[in-house]
Amino acid sequence: MTWLVPLPVVMPLLGAALTLLLLGRPRAQRWVSLTVLTATVAVAATLLVRSSLDGPLVVEVGGWVAPLGIVLVADQLAALMLVVSAAVTLCVLVYSIGQGMADGHEETPLSVYHPTYLVLTAGVCNAFLSGDLFNLYVGFEILLVASYVLLTLGSTETRIRAGTTYVVVSLLSSVIFLIAIGLVYASTGTLNLAQLVDRLDALPDDLRLLLQGMLLLAFGIKAAVFPLSAWLPDSYPTAPAPVTAVFAGLLTKVGVYAIIRTETLLFPGGRTATLLLVTAVLTMVVGILGAVAQSDIKRLLSFTLISHIGYMLFGVGLTSSLGLSAAIFYVVHHITIQTTLFLAAGLVERRGGGTALDRLGGLARLSPLLAVLFFVPALNLAGIPPFSGFLGKLGLVQAGIDEGGPLAWTLVVGGLLTSLLTLYAVARVWSLAFWRAPHPAMPADDDAEQAARTEGATQPQQGGVGPPGAVLPGLMIAPTVALVVFGLALTVVAGPLFDLSTDAADDLLRRTPYVDAVFPGGAP
Repeated sequence: MTWLVPLPVVMPLLGAALTLLLLGRPRAQRWVSLTVLTATVAVAATLLVRSSLDGPLVVEVGGWVAPLGIVLVADQLAALMLVVSAAVTLCVLVYSIGQGMADGHEETPLSVYHPTYLVLTAGVCNAFLSGDLFNLYVGFEILLVASYVLLTLGSTETRIRAGTTYVVVSLLSSVIFLIAIGLVYASTGTLNLAQLVDRLDALPDDLRLLLQGMLLLAFGIKAAVFPLSAWLPDSYPTAPAPVTAVFAGLLTKVGVYAIIRTETLLFPGGRTATLLLVTAVLTMVVGILGAVAQSDIKRLLSFTLISHIGYMLFGVGLTSSLGLSAAIFYVVHHITIQTTLFLAAGLVERRGGGTALDRLGGLARLSPLLAVLFFVPALNLAGIPPFSGFLGKLGLVQAGIDEGGPLAWTLVVGGLLTSLLTLYAVARVWSLAFWRAPHPAMPADDDAEQAARTEGATQPQQGGVGPPGAVLPGLMIAPTVALVVFGLALTVVAGPLFDLSTDAADDLLRRTPYVDAVFPGGAP
C-alpha cells in the first residue's frame, strides 16, 4: 500500500491545477475541490489503518533511493495528523462554499480561493509526511505562499497590513530554519531524518545543542509559542471566517508537529526539556491572560489558541511516553475544537453583524442552534468532563505528577489555572453574546426575516459578514455541526485514540521503527 503515501500531497496539487484552469466556473471548481478533499480523507484513513498494522510506510520520491532521494514516511503520528487535518479542511471547504454562495461571491474571491486552498492542503500534508528536513522546509514554504493569498482575500487595508506582518514573521522563521538546515548538512552530510538519527548522535554536544536550538526557534515561531506569538492575534482575526478557522486549526499545529518529530527523533534525551517546560507554562498563562482581556470573540479565540499550544509543549517537554501520548491526543483534540469555535464565531459574525462583545446579545434566543454550536466546543476547550479536552488535560496532569519535581508541578498548576481561566473566558462570551438581553443594535426576529428577504439584493461586506440578522445558510451550519459531532466523537473513542497516541509515542521514543522502515538494512 506504499503507493498511497504520496497521494495526500499529489491529489491536492493536481486539484489545484485543475481548479486554476476552471477559473470563472465556480460550480466545477467546487466539485473538483470537494472530490479531491474527500478522496484525501479516505486515503489518510487507509494510511492510518495500514501504518498501525504494518508499521511506517515509506515511498522514495522519483525512485531515488534514500538518502540520495527524498522520502515520504507515513508512520502512525503522520497518518493520524493527516486524517484529522484532511477532515477539518473538508469541513471548512464546505463552510466556505456555503458562505460564498450566500454572499454572491461566485467569481471572486472564490475562484482564486479553491486552487490556493488546495495548495495549502498539499503543503500541510507534505509537512506531515516529509522524511527529509529540506522537504519539510518546502512544505512550510508552500504553506506560507498559500496562506498569504488566503489571508489577504478581499485586499482590504486591514488584511494587507495583517498579511504583511504575517509574511515578515513567517519569512524570518523560514530564514532561521534554512540556516539551521545548512548547518545540519554541513555537520552531517545529510538531511534525511532517519540517517540523521545516528549522525547527530555522533556530533559534539555543544554543536548538537546549537542545531537543536535553531530548529526549536524556527518551529516555535511557526507554532506561535510565547514569546514568539505576538503576530498571531493581529493576523488571524482579520481573515474571512473559513480562512481563520483553517489557520487556527492547522498551521500552528504543523509547527508543533515539527517540534514533536525533531525533539523525539533527532534530539532525544531531553537536553531542552527545561526550556520546553518553562516555555509551555509561560505560553499557557500569558496566552489565557490575553484572552481574558479581549472584548472581541475572534481575538479572544486567537489568544486561547496560543495558550493551548502550551499544553502540547508540556507533554513534549516531559519526554515520557505518557506525556508525549497525551500531547498527541491533545493536538488531535485542539485541531478539531479550535476550528469548530472559529467557524461558530463566523456564524456569530454573520448573525449578529460582528464579533465585538459589547454589541452582541440575545443570540441564544435569536438562534438556539448557533448557541449550541458554540456552547459545546467551548466547554470542550475549557476541559469540562467528560469531553476530550478534559481527558487530554487529565493525561498531561497525570504525566506531570508522575514526573515530579518543582517544574513539573508548576506545569500542573499552570495547566489547571489555564483551564479555569479558559472556562471563565468562554463563559464570558456566552454570557455577553448569547445569554444577556439583546443589544439595541441586534436585529429582532422580524428584522432577521426582512434581512433574509433582501440579502440577495444587498451588497454584503467583505468576509461574508452579511447584513445583521441574516439567516444562516445550511452549507455553513452543516460542516459546523459535523465538527461539533466529531469533537464529541473524540470523547466516545477516547480509549482507542489514546491507545493509538501511546503506540505513536512509543515508536517516536524508540526511534528504531522509523529508521528501520526507511533503511531496512541499517542507515548508511
